[in-house]
Amino acid sequence: MSVVWAATSPESGLFHPVERRSVVEDLSDRFNDLRSRGQGYVEVRSSNKEFPVLTLAFRDDHAVVHLMSDTERISLLVGDGTVPSGDEVEVPIMDDLAVFTGDFVLDIDRAWDLVHDFTQTRAIGPLGQWRKLTT
Repeated sequence: MSVVWAATSPESGLFHPVERRSVVEDLSDRFNDLRSRGQGYVEVRSSNKEFPVLTLAFRDDHAVVHLMSDTERISLLVGDGTVPSGDEVEVPIMDDLAVFTGDFVLDIDRAWDLVHDFTQTRAIGPLGQWRKLTT
């Protein structure tokens, strides 16, 4: 199954916004490479639709997942309790670090499993509870 994705470059550490069309295994390899470096940012979508797009931003063992339903609607996946609600975590969004409360932080393994499931099913409903952001 093929997916379209863009991700942080392991060489430069900067987000490389040019999308690639590949098999899911290539995306998994990039994720694993970035994970071994401690942080990264990945955007993934179906190879035949512009939306939805899932993003995975992570640093060390903490991750945040965004859903872009269209150009106007962005949501955050509610966290899994890995980080207490009042605590804050920084993760890279493209090339900048962004701060999120524990309400939206997931364990990196859980977050990757959700993104990987999305690449297989294209379904966002089973991933969890989403909180819409105002744009």
